[in-house]
Amino acid sequence: MRVSKSNRQSQILAELNVSPSLRIAELAERLNVSTETIRRDLDELNRQGQLSRTYGGAIRALGTEPSVAERHALLVPERERIARRAMPLLASANVIMIGSGSTTVHVARRLAVERTNITVITHSFGVATVLALNPTISTLIAPGAYHGTEGATVGVHTVSFLDTFFADAAVLGASGLTEEGPTDALLDAGAVYSAMLARSARSVVVADHSKFDRVFPARYGAWKQIDALVSDTAPAGQLKAAMDRHRVTVAVG
Repeated sequence: MRVSKSNRQSQILAELNVSPSLRIAELAERLNVSTETIRRDLDELNRQGQLSRTYGGAIRALGTEPSVAERHALLVPERERIARRAMPLLASANVIMIGSGSTTVHVARRLAVERTNITVITHSFGVATVLALNPTISTLIAPGAYHGTEGATVGVHTVSFLDTFFADAAVLGASGLTEEGPTDALLDAGAVYSAMLARSARSVVVADHSKFDRVFPARYGAWKQIDALVSDTAPAGQLKAAMDRHRVTVAVG
């Protein structure tokens, strides 16, 4: 039996409280409506800011990010492709700084599989954990105040530690990407990413399409400071124009 539009949308939001991501086909079957009806519901809820549309479904609204543990369950195939596509851009890097986040953990996992005898400097416990799979990789963890929902250290001690190193490349995630540059939901994390950016010869931002045209409080860099973006989809519109203007390499996985 079909439910009303308001009840249907309420159920969709209730599902997002349980599962961090939803697929259109699954929702259509569960609610006994067409996929087109679900698309219209998701588009409307997206306009209201109650969720964020993705290709083929939706995730929780990005105005406030879910914890890193929850983000690990989102867009896993896309992030795995991004990680693989990032490897050629890091092939010549022997010292790499890696920021916290779910996509950066996927990159670290690929590094553990494909690289040997490199040094990684990170503030992310998730990154350090997956790198431990490869005993030839030397991992340095930055000290600082532990941020539980991000699974990483932040603060003045973290930034001071990073300032004593220089890396061949920085790999950074983002909560949102705007024409002004990559942004993050956490001010303290943004400060750490800025420090990594300043202490690295090259910079690679890894972010899936759900981050496009989303803005968050901490802009940790401008596109003129970024060498490459690796994503699962090519950016378009003003975001693409801004990146083209600053000659940012876009690699799509």
